[in-house]
Amino acid sequence: MAMTIHVDVVSAETSIFSGLAEFVVAPATLGEVGIFPRHAPLLSRIKPGALRIKLPDEAEEVLIFVSGGLLEVQPNVITVLADTAIRGQDLDEAKALEAKQAAEAAMKDKSSEVDYARAQAELMEALAQLQTIQKLKKKTH
Repeated sequence: MAMTIHVDVVSAETSIFSGLAEFVVAPATLGEVGIFPRHAPLLSRIKPGALRIKLPDEAEEVLIFVSGGLLEVQPNVITVLADTAIRGQDLDEAKALEAKQAAEAAMKDKSSEVDYARAQAELMEALAQLQTIQKLKKKTH
């Protein structure tokens, strides 16, 4: 049996995942970070993207979309405190495409009083959701 580490993924609404993993890949602000058991302690912000969790004795990884938040790594536990977290299979591609188009339109409309930074953040989140959906589709084919 491979070495494992306990992982907790929680959002403002609920606990999304709690269990053992062989490794975790998280979308840290400076790039993806891979975490194995006995990793050095770490505290990092995470950006919108796919959190990948490799379960023991499972070929498939669990994919969870996170919209941002914090990642804490301790010797025996990884904690992801996400602003929003959605299981990969629960992502809605049509809704993400619609959000992407709305954000792009808001950014193009110079006469609008829409906050450009907010529209840009919504665009980045929609793109990250679409990338997560694409990873999930590749995994199932």
